[in-house]
Amino acid sequence: MAKISPSILAADFYNLCESFDMMEEAKADYVHFDVMDGSFVPTITFGAPVLQKLKKRTKIPFDVHLMVVNPEKHFDVFVDAGADIMTFHAEATPHVHRCIQLIKKKGIKAGVVLNPHTPISQIQHVLCDVDIVLLMSVNPGFGGQTLIPEVLEKGKELRRIADEKKLDFEIEIDGGVYPENSETVRASGFDVIVAGSGVFGAKDPIDAMRKIKGE
Repeated sequence: MAKISPSILAADFYNLCESFDMMEEAKADYVHFDVMDGSFVPTITFGAPVLQKLKKRTKIPFDVHLMVVNPEKHFDVFVDAGADIMTFHAEATPHVHRCIQLIKKKGIKAGVVLNPHTPISQIQHVLCDVDIVLLMSVNPGFGGQTLIPEVLEKGKELRRIADEKKLDFEIEIDGGVYPENSETVRASGFDVIVAGSGVFGAKDPIDAMRKIKGE
């Protein structure tokens, strides 16, 4: 069974309290926050003040995914706002190892993200330091895209590396996961599944979450 991290970006912002009630009832493992700066990706989403307000609404850990350039400039403000996990893109900074250390010094889990066509070799030197590796299975910046199947092979490759080297990090996937394809995703070695449209676009979001997790 996988963990699930519903992407709040796909929720109904007019009824966010209901969305949090639903996630708590379905026992979501994390809440995923896609932070976009309009530069690393075309879209702009929300900043730390939104996260800080919502942190008062739930005890579910906050999984903050920074899709921003120079991510190290934003670590402090998001940690202070309530992030429990912080991930950043390897493509967004030349200082991947330093970024991981900066996050860990703040006392939360640190992870690195790869775009669909960035090879795992780009982060092999930091795999012993991370708590989580997030593989994008769509191009970042927009919801509702179709999962890129080649990323499932990346998940299998990363799982092999982790098992062979006895490394302890979670493998997360983000993009295009729905109840209908979640079994294949879980079988590809992913521990954590981010789902936006697959949860909040479903007729029964609680049932969708349980199916995605493999319950």
